[in-house]
Amino acid sequence: LYYPPDVLIDKETDSLIICDLGNKRVVRWSRRSGTTQGEILLDNIACFGIAMDDQRYLYVTDTVKNEVRRYKFGENIGTLVAGGNGQGAGLNQLYYPTYLFVDRDYSVYVSEWQNFRVMKWNKGAQEGIVVAGGQGAG
Repeated sequence: LYYPPDVLIDKETDSLIICDLGNKRVVRWSRRSGTTQGEILLDNIACFGIAMDDQRYLYVTDTVKNEVRRYKFGENIGTLVAGGNGQGAGLNQLYYPTYLFVDRDYSVYVSEWQNFRVMKWNKGAQEGIVVAGGQGAG
């Protein structure tokens, strides 16, 4: 691992799912003792934050593509759920998305390092709603 900023526990597989930002990948690491390396789930992704919903979909922020994608285990393309319109401060954009949370309605809350805000993207939305910040630093 190289600069892993976020991790979650997958109780179903008794493993950790880790954003490995420095290596641009997401890995699954068994919690069983003796594990020396992880299984690569996604690569070529500048992952900073990761979450899982109750249907076992992974949601991953990408700080280079300025987007959040939802992945089913085994797929590597995913579905865009937030951002994806280049870096910026528009309601349909993200700028260095970091951490995220997925609620019961599958809305995605994502914090943005460079926009100093938290956005809520409802399921299927083309743009988000500012729920905190967005007025510059401070």
